[in-house]
Amino acid sequence: MSRKGFEQALDEAEEIELTVTGRVSGKPSTRPVWFVRDRDRVYLLPVQGTDTEWFKNVRANPTVRLRIDGEEITARAKPITDREKVAEVVEKFRDKYGARDVRRYYSKFDAAVEVPLGPPAPGARSARGSVREV
Repeated sequence: MSRKGFEQALDEAEEIELTVTGRVSGKPSTRPVWFVRDRDRVYLLPVQGTDTEWFKNVRANPTVRLRIDGEEITARAKPITDREKVAEVVEKFRDKYGARDVRRYYSKFDAAVEVPLGPPAPGARSARGSVREV
């Protein structure tokens, strides 16, 4: 599946499989998660915010895999704890899934995760000043 095909599958899906690497075990751990897509990014919202185990794993090892319809991408995720940015992601989740279900399933709104869908633009720099890897 091409990147475009992967993105089309995202547009039709309610959930996606997320695989993270355990910060203690070093082993992959996979689970279905809700997500929202915004242009060339996918946003994830940990159910228990910063207390969510997979979020803690992303902080320790930001390389994640997203899988949908048998195809997957590997990307470098960016944990988000900025209140305003998290609030924007929560609002996107409410728009997609409904405020009632977001309130029902999510208990803490202090974290989110951003996952780029494709390689960085040539010469893109990370916060550390090196070329960003995806």
